[in-house]
Formats: sequence, structure tokens, C-alpha cells
Amino acid sequence: MEHPISEFKTKRGIARILSACRNTADGLSWAWRSEAAFRQEVVVIAIATVVALLLPVSAFQKLVLIGVLVLVLIVEIINSAIEAIVDRISLERHPLSKVAKDMGSAAVALTLLLAFASWCVVLYSRFF
Repeated sequence: MEHPISEFKTKRGIARILSACRNTADGLSWAWRSEAAFRQEVVVIAIATVVALLLPVSAFQKLVLIGVLVLVLIVEIINSAIEAIVDRISLERHPLSKVAKDMGSAAVALTLLLAFASWCVVLYSRFF
């Protein structure tokens, strides 16, 4: 049995790579324009990245400090994608829509806790 193939999956080689780069730029642009939380996190993460690079810690610790911050942005984008899908299906209030959006929000909150804990551990191990 043959499976239908999305028109978006028909590109190959350089055309596929260029298309993926455009899609990435579009996604980041949409997140920046439409999501206040994303913009706030980008500002905080930009500042924290500079701080991490200036800290007298190992390169691996700097990677961890910056990596968990990037993870926050990744999860925020996934959360925004979930919200967009739910809203596309229906703007009507539904218990399952609430569950999907609440779980996305919980994922962001847990990632923020992980980032906070990682920063605490690295700073505590260096300065105390």
C-alpha cells in the first residue's frame, strides 16, 4: 500500500536545505513577533549568555549554562506550536484544548526550573 506524500516532503538536496532554512527563519520570526514570552526569554538569555561567557568556569560549565537557556527557547517554541495547532483546530473552549496548552506551559516551567537549578549548581560549585 502506497502512503500519500506531502508536497512539502518532495524537495531534495540543496532545495530541501534552503527550504528548511526559510522555514526556520519564518518560525523564529513568528515567535519573535507573536510571542511576548519568547521575546522576554531571548532578552534574558542574551544577557545571561554574556554573563556565562565571562564567568571563571570551565568551557563545559559554560556550555551547560548556555545550553539550558537555549533549551528554554526550544521548549517555548514547541509550546507555541502546540498552542497554534490547538487554536487552528478551534478557538472554542474545550477541556482537551486546555490540557494541551497547560501541558505545554508546564513543559516550559520545568525547563525554566532545570535552567535555574543548573545555574545554581554551577555557581555554587565555583563560588562556595
